[in-house]
Amino acid sequence: MDYFERRLDDKNRLTIPVEIRAEFASGVVITRGFKKYLHLYSKSVWDETVEPALKGSILDETMADTNVHFRTGKIESPLDAKQGRVLIEQHLLDYAEVGKEVVAVRAGQYWRITAKT
Repeated sequence: MDYFERRLDDKNRLTIPVEIRAEFASGVVITRGFKKYLHLYSKSVWDETVEPALKGSILDETMADTNVHFRTGKIESPLDAKQGRVLIEQHLLDYAEVGKEVVAVRAGQYWRITAKT
């Protein structure tokens, strides 16, 4: 599965499809994307791939800017085991200009979440 559409519930929770829930067994990390969208990572991908990529020289302004961008508003959460949901906080939805209808597309090791247009 590389694509899904969902409607957020009244508490802004996204239900992850059953077919990919095992991918998020380690937990979920949601961050701002490079543009007006969100990144959805499994906690294991965040820890093993993203965190090491964010390390760099303390004096590298580009790396510092990237760190600030990805860490501003970053949320970590376990996946609701019963219904496979994760809360997307309002400030992230506002950043990505997402209402209740979302589209998620796999982008390698993470998912890109955008507003359904």
